[in-house]
Amino acid sequence: MSEVEDFLSSEDEAEVIQAIREAEKTTSGEIRVHLEYGVGKASMERAKEVFHMLKMDNTKEENGVLIYLAVHEHHFAIIGDRGIDRVVPPGFWDSTRDIMQDHFRHKRFKKGLVEGILKAGEQLQKHFPWHHEDKNELPDDISRS
Repeated sequence: MSEVEDFLSSEDEAEVIQAIREAEKTTSGEIRVHLEYGVGKASMERAKEVFHMLKMDNTKEENGVLIYLAVHEHHFAIIGDRGIDRVVPPGFWDSTRDIMQDHFRHKRFKKGLVEGILKAGEQLQKHFPWHHEDKNELPDDISRS
């Protein structure tokens, strides 16, 4: 198994996916988690590339959120599309990052991911509430490269 495949157990991965589904249940927003070994780039720069690669910039309301992790390099980034970035309070992504980073520092990766996902979901619900015509535009699974 590779470092990326071993990063989360199958049980941990199921809990992360469940957190995504829970967070998206009350919003039209889309949350994705992407894991990769690392490519030697700054995490935010790479997160922007992955955001585009996963077509997260094609959501109807521009309200996608990506949590990107470079597993081997111990780096991560959170990136929101234009719609969500326009409405979240100043410092929101930094405070979310800090919560996650504290868990990651103590090797509680699943817990950090779940808390970050749920925190993003709260803002998405507040600004992009779910309507009966909304559909899940992106898969909820964890992507890897």
